[in-house]
Amino acid sequence: MSSFTKRNTVLSGAARPAPGATPRAKAEEKQLTPGLRPSPLDGRLTTSTGTGSLDQLLAGHGGLPLGRCLLVEEQGTTDFSGVLLRYYAAEGLVQGHQVHTLGFPPEWKYQLPAVTVPDPKSKTAQPALAPEEKMKIAWRYEALGNAPGSGAQNRVDVSAAIFCHSFDLTKRLATGSCKGSLQPLSSTGTPTMGQTPYSPVSPFKAIIKDLQTKLESSVPGAIHRVVVPSLLSPSLYAPGCSQPPEVLQFLHGLRALLRQYSLQLTALITLPTSLFPRSSGLVRWMELLCDGVVELIPLPATPAAATPSSSDKKYGRTESPQGFLRVHSLPIYHEKGGGGAESGHFRENLSFSLSASKGLLIKPYSLPPMEEDEEPKEKSSGTTDKAKDGLEF
Repeated sequence: MSSFTKRNTVLSGAARPAPGATPRAKAEEKQLTPGLRPSPLDGRLTTSTGTGSLDQLLAGHGGLPLGRCLLVEEQGTTDFSGVLLRYYAAEGLVQGHQVHTLGFPPEWKYQLPAVTVPDPKSKTAQPALAPEEKMKIAWRYEALGNAPGSGAQNRVDVSAAIFCHSFDLTKRLATGSCKGSLQPLSSTGTPTMGQTPYSPVSPFKAIIKDLQTKLESSVPGAIHRVVVPSLLSPSLYAPGCSQPPEVLQFLHGLRALLRQYSLQLTALITLPTSLFPRSSGLVRWMELLCDGVVELIPLPATPAAATPSSSDKKYGRTESPQGFLRVHSLPIYHEKGGGGAESGHFRENLSFSLSASKGLLIKPYSLPPMEEDEEPKEKSSGTTDKAKDGLEF
């Protein structure tokens, strides 16, 4: 008789819920903090840098994982890295995170870009799909979502939650859009201009202590962002801060806080490589203490690059690249590898362009197609026609 028993019966060890117990839908009602989402690789929580193209570059996680920092190096006298810092801080304030700045006053938040409001009349808005264009398999799931007791009202609308906002550099962030707070990191010997170059108390140690105090006294589950602009620049930091023991101990302390608060803290650091080149041992050690390192190499500004050529208009390239981007290191977070090496980011040439409405766009660099030399042909054809007209027999 045992041969006639069902072999495809699923054995379930789940017991029936007791009377008055909470439904499973309410148990799964836990929502993520605004501005966070799980990584598609290993499910760790990530947050946006405020630049969508930079998020897609970070080891395939679609954002900066919590508990990690990113070092952005820049050559020359441009300030593209400063724009990334503004996007990073503005994204945190809009999402309700606590932004800690180093060397910037509280009034710096009034210099941040405003959130771009989408125009419903724009052509880029996608129209709603017709019923016949929907997937045929979705009809049964559409009915399940509206069924009573299905928990559809308790679920979080993922499409409504914006992970990375778009910002407009021509406008300033309104006070009503700031859900978070901007808190400058103070110290006994603040490393801003006007301070003594050498003080008995290390300014970097005091800053780390102040950051640790704010993290300990904050609300559990609050997300924090640390903004470190132009590290070791003489315009923001005293000469004593550029000593290797000072800056390396600061990065060690920041790295320790990132690992201790691995579910709450991220940091973005910029470094001018024109003053501190990558060939120096100090910068190499700084790169080893950071989880990811990218470098911006701006191109020299030319009047011809400001206006797109005819080939750019023909192939839909309205913005010419303003510089190159090099990926020196990206962290590896899982045993299968990662770090962006499998996607070819280390092998291909990347370029970036900055616009007021679209922000900073990072994309693979490709040489534009050669334009057809039409003007010499017209000139040559005109001369031959004149020569033919001038012939008399």
